[in-house]
Amino acid sequence: MDPTPCPCGSGLRRLRCCALDLATLSPPAATAPVRPLLEQAEAALAERDNARAEAALLAALELAPGREDALFSLHRLLRQDGKIGAAEAILRRMVAVNPNNFAPTNELTLMLLARGALAEAEVHARNAVRIAPRSPQAHNLMGLVMTEANRALIGEYHYREVLRLLERDDAVTLANLAWNLKTQGRIEEARHLYATSVAANPGVLQSVLGWARTEEADRKFDRALELVEQAEAIAPGNAAVALTRATVLARKGATEDALARLDRLGEGGTLGPAELSEKGRLLDRLGRYDEAFAAYDAGKSRALALGARRYMDEAAQDIAARLRGFFTERRLATLPRASTRTDMPQPIFIVGFPRSGTTLIEQTLSVHPRIAAGDELPYINDATHLVQRLFASPLSYPDALCELWMGDQREGLDLLRDHYLARVRQAGILREGAAWFTDKMPLNETHLGLIHLMFPAAPIIHLLRHPLDVVLSVYSNHLTHGLFCAAELETIAKHYALTADLIAHYRENIPALRYHAVRYEDVVDHQEREIRGLLGFIGEEFDPACLQFEKNQRYARTASYAQVTEKLYDRSRFRYRHYRAQLEPVVAALTPIIERLGYTIDHQI
Repeated sequence: MDPTPCPCGSGLRRLRCCALDLATLSPPAATAPVRPLLEQAEAALAERDNARAEAALLAALELAPGREDALFSLHRLLRQDGKIGAAEAILRRMVAVNPNNFAPTNELTLMLLARGALAEAEVHARNAVRIAPRSPQAHNLMGLVMTEANRALIGEYHYREVLRLLERDDAVTLANLAWNLKTQGRIEEARHLYATSVAANPGVLQSVLGWARTEEADRKFDRALELVEQAEAIAPGNAAVALTRATVLARKGATEDALARLDRLGEGGTLGPAELSEKGRLLDRLGRYDEAFAAYDAGKSRALALGARRYMDEAAQDIAARLRGFFTERRLATLPRASTRTDMPQPIFIVGFPRSGTTLIEQTLSVHPRIAAGDELPYINDATHLVQRLFASPLSYPDALCELWMGDQREGLDLLRDHYLARVRQAGILREGAAWFTDKMPLNETHLGLIHLMFPAAPIIHLLRHPLDVVLSVYSNHLTHGLFCAAELETIAKHYALTADLIAHYRENIPALRYHAVRYEDVVDHQEREIRGLLGFIGEEFDPACLQFEKNQRYARTASYAQVTEKLYDRSRFRYRHYRAQLEPVVAALTPIIERLGYTIDHQI
């Protein structure tokens, strides 16, 4: 018998945990002999003797590794002990053993949502609705996931289903719906719902904080601080309250005060990843660059210690190799293209690595009366998953596109195009008078080949920024885009280089690509010239209002939401120079791309 403990940390043997062959599990009726052990665990839990309860559960699962009640109890103990990865592994096994068990499906969805694994969370949230279509909790899960995945209208539908099924105004659901409406830019509706929610139950911290963040997003800073005081009264010393206060104070220009608040919170050792990164950004604003980078370092280390995902290096290398292998000029010459729809607005793809300036350009363009803002749309990524099923192919994407050579699949790209546009319509993005809408999903450039096949006439605007500035900015934030590359400085640089090489491959192999590169630095230095050039490339007349993007009242759902409410500034241009020594570990990997893009590497200033 192999005694090796499972690496996930569950306490079970590997062969009874993550290496378990589910096909060997006994039916529930055959596991009755473990009942005494489960009774021991229940008695120990009642006495709050977690160690004895865990020992009894591990013994029960050694005999009956498929017992769902024992697994769920073990999951809860592991969560209490902070063993988040092991708890998630247990939930995954429960869902695999019984896909129709609502409780672990619900818990797993919430865990995935908490760590930003939105695509996987959506899979389980949808299954929760299938299991229990009349369950308010199932629809709440879908509301949470769809809102975070920037499918706010779908999220709104599910939150309203919760209220319909409950047949009453639930304070927490009203607050969730309010946050959803805030992400749609429907601030007044959100404000009204928050007021109703907090009046009904003033002691819910997340409701009050959500309202404060809504007021902050609407630039009502004094009102936001009033709500922060209310939140502080509910939860004194709470890290989320301190972070919200610091964010509001920083936006008011009180950077020193904001930093002092975080420092006082940190004296108790309670600063989490988000608070540490915000502290770093505040120190940066004050010119204390060494301290700022130390805070970024601490934030990343803290996130990893709490179970944040590391870069999925092998997956990234695999998909990049398959995309380069498939999208060659010779093969593309034999593939059809989707036709262009003329009955509805068409996409403008704003691509670029996270933190390269894509939000600035979207805010600028969406001031134009003929361009609606789509924000980060996941529909191209959805199409990559649809291809195999839609084309009835034995191959996965991108190789499944070979089916387009078949006579009965020649219109397959039109089907993908229509699916994308239908999702856009459902999302409520399109507005009257608009001929275009933006799609600035980060790293859409990974799929420029597919975008070209689906929308051959679509303008593709590629934001360039000094690579060291991009890497530094990603490191100062907590992002999940790019297969979790933001976990470490070196992996950010690695994924940036991989993406840059893939774009170069597309440009070399797709001569007809409707591509226009714009430098962030040029937009800062020559705003009108660059915006005129962008609108000319799209085919629209210049509108002077586009030069005042900071007056755009829409809420940008990105880490840059605050910056794009300010007038154009140059403090982020070549910011890497202040961190030249700290960035040394990634300079060699980025130098070829820096030179290819026409940038240079300056010494620290």
